Amino acid sequence: MKKNFLPIALYLLVLVCCGTAEGEGLGEAGRQSLETEYTIIFYRDLNALQKLNKKIKYGPGKRGFFSSPSKHELIFMVSRKTDLLFERVQEILDMRRKTKKVTVQCYADRTELDNEFFRMYRKKNHVRAWYWFKNNTIYLNLDDLHEGMLAHEMAHAIIDQFLLVRPPPTTAEILARYVDSHLFKK
Repeated sequence: MKKNFLPIALYLLVLVCCGTAEGEGLGEAGRQSLETEYTIIFYRDLNALQKLNKKIKYGPGKRGFFSSPSKHELIFMVSRKTDLLFERVQEILDMRRKTKKVTVQCYADRTELDNEFFRMYRKKNHVRAWYWFKNNTIYLNLDDLHEGMLAHEMAHAIIDQFLLVRPPPTTAEILARYVDSHLFKK
């Protein structure tokens, strides 16, 4: 009995590890995940990841009009863009420090985002995206997203993790807006 258990356990371990490394880990109610150096991105399917890649126009990955990246290229491009964006936000804020990975929850549209907001806060949603410090998570709507918006929410996460005492919401918002407006300035 023990002889049969070890090969099966090793096979399952390899299967789980390889799936996560390639961006196919499952979690958060069956959603797929992609772990980068600074984030863990949860998304529904490959189409959602493609949409995220198209919306974030930052860093590498300028492709021709008709070309479509392979799954591995897509995972690499989204990982690279997200990490470069995170590093740029740290640079703008001058808050460079090893931080806990920020979770990024990607929802397909405004309805899904609004439903999540209501589930969490029991009230109607009036924001396009948000960061919740209690679980270190950014919530996004892929239909209404651009790199400035993601950078803005990343700024909230970086500020909350960098400072020993969380700043007042107004101060954090001013800093996050500063990041958004200086993203492409050198």
